[in-house]
Amino acid sequence: MSAPGPTTAMVLAAGLGTRMRPLTDTRPKALVEVAGRTLIDRVLDELVAAGVERAVVNVHHFADQMEAHLAARRDVEVLISDERAELLDSGGGIQHARDKLGEGPIFVANIDSLWTQAATPPLETLKQTWDPERMDLVLLLVSRGRGIGFEGPQGFIMDAEGRLTHSASPALMTPLANVGFGILKPQILDDAPAKGPFSIVPIWHRLQSRGRLFGAVMDAFWMHVGDPAAREAAEARLV
Repeated sequence: MSAPGPTTAMVLAAGLGTRMRPLTDTRPKALVEVAGRTLIDRVLDELVAAGVERAVVNVHHFADQMEAHLAARRDVEVLISDERAELLDSGGGIQHARDKLGEGPIFVANIDSLWTQAATPPLETLKQTWDPERMDLVLLLVSRGRGIGFEGPQGFIMDAEGRLTHSASPALMTPLANVGFGILKPQILDDAPAKGPFSIVPIWHRLQSRGRLFGAVMDAFWMHVGDPAAREAAEARLV
């Protein structure tokens, strides 16, 4: 049985965007435009449409530009999680922002994932799947062949109940990829380092071993905007 969706989101936007150069030589990756709208605004638009009222955005690369740009948003409260001193990776970035996120479930979103329109908006699929009685984390997934940027073996296998197994084995061609959005309970970080950089992937594996890691498969076409060529491919599908 699904629960109401979160009204708070953590948006991971602090990366250097090295693969997006030269576009990121003068701006953060989050402010790169795709079909006339910045990546960060496209992500915030989706979150607002899904009912998010507060978005915590981490900043590092060209942080002043990010803060100035985000100050213009009026449809959502934006709080800045400052990582100017040190990039903290996925898990460390969420941990650093815990005081701004509250204790209830939150959306987590990367800024380099876009999708085409679908019969059911992907974040609605995520919300409909979310069940805090059974789940500590549910990841938004896409099937292989339904996206740009899912070339390698790393991905997920889902059982009949929706539980996930993560694999990076080159011997196994996984059928599902992580889109970069999810719903999680912040408490999954309680046993993680209190500060400093760390990846969230080991936490996936811990939840997997407990049967608390789940997936929701969207029916939209996914576009991972990781480099200038991928940006051009995404624009071709969005305009």
